[in-house]
Formats: sequence, C-alpha cells, structure tokens
Amino acid sequence: MSRKPHGSGKAAKQKAVFLIVAIAPSLLGYVLFTLYPNIMSVYYSLLEWDGLTDAKFVGLDNYAYLFKDHFVWRALYHNLIYIVVVPVLTVLISLLLAYLLNNKSYRENAFYKVVYFFTNVLSTVVVALLWSFIFDGTFGLLNGFLELFGLDMNDFYWLGDSRTAIWALVIPMVWGGVGLYVVIFINAISAIPKSLYEAAHLEGARPMTILFRITIPLIRNVIRVCVVFVVLGTLKGFEVIMILTNGGPEGSTDVAGLYMFNLAFGKEAHSYGYASAVGMLLFVILVGAKLIIDKAYPEKEVEF
Repeated sequence: MSRKPHGSGKAAKQKAVFLIVAIAPSLLGYVLFTLYPNIMSVYYSLLEWDGLTDAKFVGLDNYAYLFKDHFVWRALYHNLIYIVVVPVLTVLISLLLAYLLNNKSYRENAFYKVVYFFTNVLSTVVVALLWSFIFDGTFGLLNGFLELFGLDMNDFYWLGDSRTAIWALVIPMVWGGVGLYVVIFINAISAIPKSLYEAAHLEGARPMTILFRITIPLIRNVIRVCVVFVVLGTLKGFEVIMILTNGGPEGSTDVAGLYMFNLAFGKEAHSYGYASAVGMLLFVILVGAKLIIDKAYPEKEVEF
C-alpha cells in the first residue's frame, strides 16, 4: 500500500486556507450588500411603509395597485424604447470602430483608442452635465453647430420638449457606453488569426464582407455577452435621465428605475413599500430579458 506524502495534506490545507481568504471577502460583500437587500426588498414590497415610521403589512395590495398604476406602464414603455435603440447603436458603433482600429493601419490608432475609452473614465454625473450644456437652448453646442448650416433653432431646448427629450437622451447613453465595448471588441478581434484575413484579402473579399463573414461570426459569443450587459444596464439604469431631465418634461422620459427611486426617496412621497414592489417587477423583467436574449441569441462553439 502506498502512503500519501506528508506534504500533500499540508498543501491541500494551504490551498483551502487560500481559497477561503480569497473568496470570503467578496462573498461576504455580496451577501451583505446584494443578496440580503434583495431578499429584504421582497419583504418590504408586502408593506405599507415610508421607510421611517412603523410599517403596516398589506400583503399583495402593492402588487394589485401596481397593475393599475399607469405611471408604471408609461415608464416601462420608455424603458422598452431605450432597450431597443441604445443596445443596437452601442454595439454596432463599438463593433465598427473596433474593426477599423484593428484592421486599418492608421498612424493615430493609439490616440483613437485612448479617446474612445475616455468616456468610461468620466463619471455618470460628468457625462450628464456635459450633455446638458450641449443640449442647452441659449448657448448649447448643438444649436450652435446647426446654425453653421443655416438652421436657426430659436433657442430651442432639446431636453425641454417632450417630442425630442426622449430621443436626445439616447445620445449620452450611447456615447458613454461605446468606449468600454470598443476595448472589448478590439481584444476579441485581436484573437482572430491574421491568416484568415490574409486568405480573405487574397480571395478579393471586401472589408464589409470580411466583417460580416469572418469577424462577427468568430466573436459571436463576445457580442452576445455585450448585448446582455447593455440591455440589462439600460433597463435598470436611470442616472443620466435623473440628472438631465428627472423624468420630465411631463413624464416623457420617466423610466421604471427612476420612478422607483422617486417613490422611495423623492421630495413629494416616501412610499418605500410600493417602490419595492416596482423593484420586484423590474427584477422579473430583467430576468425575462436575459432569458429572451439567451433564447434568441444562444451561445455557440466557435473554432478558428
């Protein structure tokens, strides 16, 4: 019979201690700041509570009112617009820029990579404030640019009109997200063997043919993950909207996350219980969106 070396047991203990020390802080943080608050939100959604005074248990009343609240459905309609437009523009622009930076030998490539990623270095507040000046009616950059082409906008404020505000907000959302995905796509495209591109060039393939027949199929799984991140981030995010319009004018840019935030912490009302019910609805929609993406865009094995 062979005996286990004495050192193997010691090595196993050291490995176990290392894993505990490495994982425990992250796991503890996840339990305290993510899992526990989410579980408590389920409980809070069953209460009539302003977050300060004594809570009253109301069961499913918050959920019953939820389906009759037209403000919720208006906010979800705006969410639907954003999760259709923002992810498509963000992924397409990022993919095109990454492809050009990888396959075109521009002397300024290194500079462009820094410029595109610069938007991700800026905080959400800075991005929102920057675009608030651009959209300003009196001294905004956008109106000044249009005047160069003979279009006098008469101090038109893009975020102050319900017809243009919802579409104007798409621009900072896309602008603020493109940089990260450009970097991700550049790394993914860099992993594709150069021999495939060389063979395509010898066959006389055009750049767009190479993009859609070689590049996109080979980084399909990376694109899929990016689409999931952009869709879920757009669906639950509201910071840019809160800073630029706070859901206005007349609720034309309100989204579910912002509506929930204003219910819980707004100036007019503090309905923490009902806000938690809205949060549970948003959670179900997020899970449903993830399942729909997985079904419509399944992960596939890719071989170079």
